[in-house]
Amino acid sequence: MSGLLDGIAGADDATLVRLHADLAARAARDGLLDVAYRTLDSPLGALLLAATPAGLVRVAFQGEDHDAVLAALAATVSSRVLEAPAPLDGVARQLDEYFAGRRRTFDVAVDLHLAAGFRRVVLQHLREIPYGATESYATVARAVGSPRAVRAAGSACATNPVPLVVPCHRVVRSDGTIGQYRGGPEAKRALLALEAA
Repeated sequence: MSGLLDGIAGADDATLVRLHADLAARAARDGLLDVAYRTLDSPLGALLLAATPAGLVRVAFQGEDHDAVLAALAATVSSRVLEAPAPLDGVARQLDEYFAGRRRTFDVAVDLHLAAGFRRVVLQHLREIPYGATESYATVARAVGSPRAVRAAGSACATNPVPLVVPCHRVVRSDGTIGQYRGGPEAKRALLALEAA
């Protein structure tokens, strides 16, 4: 065993990348990869993308602590978390197309494991808000059958684990101001401007 570790310790970067890719492929093949993740450079900064076998489970903005996000996924979803870009290549491609203005809807599986109850109902509704359109928090609350739950609808948007793909940026205040956003107000403004162009 120590000979193997010595070989790894002296390996060049290309060898380490190859060994890591092999580990990720074996883990996926053997059903040992519960959460795959990768980062993606975007106009909003580095995005952390994470997926379970059921679908995209988390998108984290650059302003979020990616290590803390991964630790939270290990605690709430599974401790078997590994950097494995391949399962997220389709999501990354679609996000690149979105930011380039060539995609208006996402065709990816989403795992809402991190949302439950009313929050999950709100997130499911958000996917129905068309590209370039907005709804108020009050409209969202009414649409999911709880017209008095405006604050709860806002909380569901604020804690959306898969922003961008589940477009909580399309929810604004009743007076038209943008409101809060997990990625920050500048990111929300940028996304609304992208979709308005």
